[in-house]
Amino acid sequence: MNKWLLELCQRVAETKGSIALHESLYIYPLVETAHVLSICLFLGTLFIVDFRLLGWSFNTVSITEVCKRILPYSIFGFILMIITGALLFYAIPVRTYQSIFFRVKIILLIIAAINAFLFHRNLRKTENRDYQATRFSKSAAITSLISWSGVIIMGRMIAYNWFDCDKSNIPSIIVWFSGCYDTL
Repeated sequence: MNKWLLELCQRVAETKGSIALHESLYIYPLVETAHVLSICLFLGTLFIVDFRLLGWSFNTVSITEVCKRILPYSIFGFILMIITGALLFYAIPVRTYQSIFFRVKIILLIIAAINAFLFHRNLRKTENRDYQATRFSKSAAITSLISWSGVIIMGRMIAYNWFDCDKSNIPSIIVWFSGCYDTL
């Protein structure tokens, strides 16, 4: 499967659109900027909810009300973040796919998505009464803060070439996890 995905990324990298986006003097930096701003919008609103769940802010407003007011902005930021992130991947698919930081980022995104699904499912069950912060919701907030902070850190680390496949002295576990078949 890993080799199949790598071949798919190689084919994508050879498309005119990928090459044009990667080599663009203005569009690529604009997409990158839009990605960072959408992350700020999404995570800023998400952290407001997490801080409320932990009792660190907006303690006079119910958790349900905070979620209702913030959710539209979170959804908009999330959609924009996914679109711009996909464009960034499309611009440099092979290097990104073989980045250990990208792979860790994907794992953290999956953890964050499962956490959000479980939290919102639990929130819907209690929608008719004022939702109180429980041990589950506090652990969901902590999981959210940690996983999304990790996503940001790993996303930033993708830009560095410390473990690129063309490097000669990479530890073998990194080579394996990154899918660097040509260097084995």
